[in-house]
Amino acid sequence: MRTISNKSEDAALNTANIVLGAILFLAPWVADFGTSNYAAMNAWICGAAIAIIAMLAINQTYDWEEGVNLALGLWTAAAPWVLGFAGVANAMWTHLAIGLLVALMAGAELWRVYHAPEARSV
Repeated sequence: MRTISNKSEDAALNTANIVLGAILFLAPWVADFGTSNYAAMNAWICGAAIAIIAMLAINQTYDWEEGVNLALGLWTAAAPWVLGFAGVANAMWTHLAIGLLVALMAGAELWRVYHAPEARSV
């Protein structure tokens, strides 16, 4: 397992993930996902999970945390097609945009954990 201590400027990606998780969690009400229960349930579960994992990684980033957020981001982006709510435009675009952003930031953090000189194994 690899880890890296975050400086205040390094916490920006995790803070952004917390915000994105909160936006995804609130999206069924704000963006009106209509009658798509799968879209709402997925948004609530994934949004909460993304935010919680990102909160755990604010001060100290571990590779497993970023791996989980990468998987959650990819799942969130693919969920409209896998769960069958791609026809609900607000839900589809919200899931796709937030999922890709979360996956991109988690990938950047994983790269940092494995390539930064200050990263270490525990």
